Amino acid sequence: MKQANWLWPGNKRIAVVFNVCLEAWSDGKAPGISPMGNPLPPGVLDNMAISWAAYGAKRGIYRLLDAFARHGARASVMVSAILAERTPEAVKAVGDAGHEILSHSYAMDVIPALMKEDEERKNIQRCTALLEGASGKRVRGWLSPRATSSANTPRLLAEAGYTWHGDVLDDDLPYVQTFGGRKIVAIPLSTDVNDMPSMKYGNPPRMMLEAFEEQLKRIADRREGPVIIDVTSHAHIFGRPHGAHYYEKIIQTAASTGDIWIATRLEIAEFTLKSRDEG
Repeated sequence: MKQANWLWPGNKRIAVVFNVCLEAWSDGKAPGISPMGNPLPPGVLDNMAISWAAYGAKRGIYRLLDAFARHGARASVMVSAILAERTPEAVKAVGDAGHEILSHSYAMDVIPALMKEDEERKNIQRCTALLEGASGKRVRGWLSPRATSSANTPRLLAEAGYTWHGDVLDDDLPYVQTFGGRKIVAIPLSTDVNDMPSMKYGNPPRMMLEAFEEQLKRIADRREGPVIIDVTSHAHIFGRPHGAHYYEKIIQTAASTGDIWIATRLEIAEFTLKSRDEG
């Protein structure tokens, strides 16, 4: 396949998207991973993991919001809608700071691939109402837990008026899907610059910064463009002091690099639709 022959706004080759995951699990559910390497016996609720994940909405998201504010950058924040019930002040803080709020389903254990169509439609409606109510902002994007949609998810989101979804990993650049005359932009999610390896494999936080810098060098050496670099953090992982320190260094680098457009996923979707219509 030939390289695309267009550029991002401002004739920039690189779009950097700062994804922040503000996640929570349903009552009585715990994350499947945690800082402890020794799992509890089956059927035992891991309260340590629940407490670890709760850090994101209690402390981590605010530290990350401060980092973005210092550099005038905006993020796309994936929010579990259950947090609009538990900690609406955290959801409102994200919206008030000017970041994009997108739905990350109701909770991390509420996965579209496990739902029947009517159940999934109700989940989309519920999440939309909760997040819009808490933030005062329209929700136009969706990314499922694990980025794992059902066969119906893109169509149901298009029917619900969503502009984009991120449950695809099959390309480098966004593309448009059409369902009964309704369009929705599919924006692939990349995992090359992500804080999860620090959690899962014990990588030092500075390795995320190094991965970002290596991406920029590769793109410069090969004169690639247009490209998207997803820079993904979790408020309960890199919202902690040391991880946030290196995440802010990435924000600072992106903000000071002339060939980078710091974009939200919604801005990329709107650019994609406009370019298609004009083309």
